[in-house]
Amino acid sequence: MPELPEVEVVRAGLDPYIAGRTIVAVQNFHPRAARRSAIGLHDAVGRRMLWMSRRGKYLWAPFAGRQHAFVMHLGMSGQLLIQQRTQPNPKHLRITVEFDDVDRQLRFVDQRTFGHLMIDELTDDGHGGAVPICVSHISRDLLDPVLDRTQVVARIRAKATGIKRVLLDQSVVSGIGNIYADEALWAARIHAETPATVLTSRQVAKLLEEAIAVMQRALAQGGTSFDELYVNVNGQSGYFSRSLNAYGQAGKPCPRCGSNIQRAKFMNRSSFYCPRCQKQARA
Repeated sequence: MPELPEVEVVRAGLDPYIAGRTIVAVQNFHPRAARRSAIGLHDAVGRRMLWMSRRGKYLWAPFAGRQHAFVMHLGMSGQLLIQQRTQPNPKHLRITVEFDDVDRQLRFVDQRTFGHLMIDELTDDGHGGAVPICVSHISRDLLDPVLDRTQVVARIRAKATGIKRVLLDQSVVSGIGNIYADEALWAARIHAETPATVLTSRQVAKLLEEAIAVMQRALAQGGTSFDELYVNVNGQSGYFSRSLNAYGQAGKPCPRCGSNIQRAKFMNRSSFYCPRCQKQARA
């Protein structure tokens, strides 16, 4: 699933193409691609999109008038591509959006159909801005300049579950997924199953700093791609997979101590860690 760096790459790529443009047509080719809401996607026609915003893994473009927004979520395999109208339709095309003054379409491609587009009302975010109602329960992410990191540290330390589960809880801090959680935990020398309550404020703050650092490095390389399911708006892959220290590196030597990276089952997924550098602390 695309995580914060990948979604931010897509946001930055979409913004120059959609900002200030009016939607003239929307076509939906799959019933699951448009999330049900009081306002259907067809109501986007005739509306002008202002800019692309993001919180965690959600993207949205407020309409002129700022009462509603066009909301996008990539799910596990969603792609938002800017392509010429004359280009052949890609496989797994779900939705197309056409604008008034460009010869390109916004195309939503989704092999597994867990992503969606929708129109939603905007609500006050408490800091002079607005977010879609469907996004309002999601915490701010680590790259958000308004985020209060002291509060995030306190929320994390209040959880009795393993620290990786807390990092993946989007109501605590958004945007961190399996890849960057493993990378941040490796960098901070913390085991994924260490109870969050036993970590000191300094340890948690250091962990968040490492998560920010690894996501910023991933952003600089266009995100992490392991296959064709994640690409930017031009269909290009990211290259951060070449720089991973722990995630997906089972059996390879730890770049820090040389011990073999281990893989463990975790919430129907996998965790990757160094058994020497990341010893588990218990409550």
